[in-house]
Amino acid sequence: MTTAHAPAASRRPRLNIGQLTIDQLTFPQAITAIGELVDAHQGGYVFTANVDHVVLAETNTRFRDAYSKAAISVVDGMPIVWASRMLDVPLPERIAGSDLILPLVKLGAERKWRIFLLGAGPGVAEKVGKQFQAQYPGIEVVGWDSPMVNLDAGDAQNDPIVARIREKDPHLLFVALGSPKQEVWISQVAQKLGPTVAIGIGAGFDFIAGTAKRAPEWIAKAGFEWLYRLTHEPKRLWRRYILNDSQFGVILARELWKRTGNKPTE
Repeated sequence: MTTAHAPAASRRPRLNIGQLTIDQLTFPQAITAIGELVDAHQGGYVFTANVDHVVLAETNTRFRDAYSKAAISVVDGMPIVWASRMLDVPLPERIAGSDLILPLVKLGAERKWRIFLLGAGPGVAEKVGKQFQAQYPGIEVVGWDSPMVNLDAGDAQNDPIVARIREKDPHLLFVALGSPKQEVWISQVAQKLGPTVAIGIGAGFDFIAGTAKRAPEWIAKAGFEWLYRLTHEPKRLWRRYILNDSQFGVILARELWKRTGNKPTE
């Protein structure tokens, strides 16, 4: 199976920022594009790019390569939305992976999709799957799994996981392994998933199940969801948000230099 691309992807404007390319889509357009990808039955996967992803792609080759093969890449970060206005392709709005879940489940219920839930902690995906079945008659939750995933384990680890998924033949696979694990893992197994479309959704299952608290919408729209998460999980996230993501300004400056015909100093 060749890597799938979203219908009409070649005609869709895309923002190039750092090592990543992001589709210029509104939220409704993203839902439509993902629906078309699923209904095409050619496989492929969907990522949601945030500041951390842009920074990580600079140095993580596997992560960068995974993104380069994504059929659809949308923007999950207000700083990138703001930055896009200074660059060549303004992105209309933030499209968080967590926000895509319920609209896609609703669409799947209408189109009789089969969905599979992978990731999060023990019991979380099962709880979410049962909630979907109760809330959206017509959706078929065909399975859930919370495997331990090691990106260096190879086929010995991945093949049994993929076999459990393929046995259920889902139209859509939600993957909640956290970044960069979920993106790299999806790219590792994409060729083996057949017509199933995979989408990385980070902490989406935890938000729905109530095992993690999400920032209020006004904080996310103001661009401070990172600060909200940092105050709730400082030990886990301080390096990412304070040290790593500070490099985003350097990357943006480099992109602006490119567009003004200059080259950044080495």
